[in-house]
Amino acid sequence: MASLSSVSSALLLRPFQAGDAEAFRTLNEEWIAANFGLEEKDHTTLRDPDGQILRPGGAIFMAITGHTAIGCCALVPIEPGVYEVAKMAVERSHRGFGVGRKILEYTIAQARARGATRLYLETNKTLLNAIHLYESVGFRHLPPERVTPSPYARANVFMEMVL
Repeated sequence: MASLSSVSSALLLRPFQAGDAEAFRTLNEEWIAANFGLEEKDHTTLRDPDGQILRPGGAIFMAITGHTAIGCCALVPIEPGVYEVAKMAVERSHRGFGVGRKILEYTIAQARARGATRLYLETNKTLLNAIHLYESVGFRHLPPERVTPSPYARANVFMEMVL
C-alpha cells in the first residue's frame, strides 16, 4: 500500500511520451467505467490520444512512480489560448495522497507556459472530491447561459479558470 511520503517523494510529473498510451487509456477507463460507463467520445479519445489530443495542439501529462504511471491529465485545445482540462485520472490505490492536485497544478502551469488564457472543464456533480479540488485551485462554475453542449451525457458541472 502506498503512503503519503512514498508517493510524494517518488512522484515524477512529465509530458506524455511513446509508450504512455496504454496507461493513459487504462487509468481513464478504470474510473469512468466504475462511476458512469464509457461513452463513445471516451472510446474515440482513449483509442487515439495522439490524433485526438496531441496532434491538434494539446498535451497529456503523466504522474509516474518508479516505472509505473499512476495518474494523468490532458489539455485539449478548444480555440487559440483556450484548453479543456480533460481525462484526469489517478490510479485507485494512489488516491488520497495529493497526486490529483499535483498533476492538476502541473497541467495548469504547463497551460500557462503555452500562453493559455482560459481553461475549461466538465465533470459530474457526484464527483465531490474532484469539484472541491478544481475549486481549490481556482476554477469557477459557469452559469448555465455560458455552457455549451457536451459530447458527454455524464457532464453536468461546467467550470473555467481565467489565467
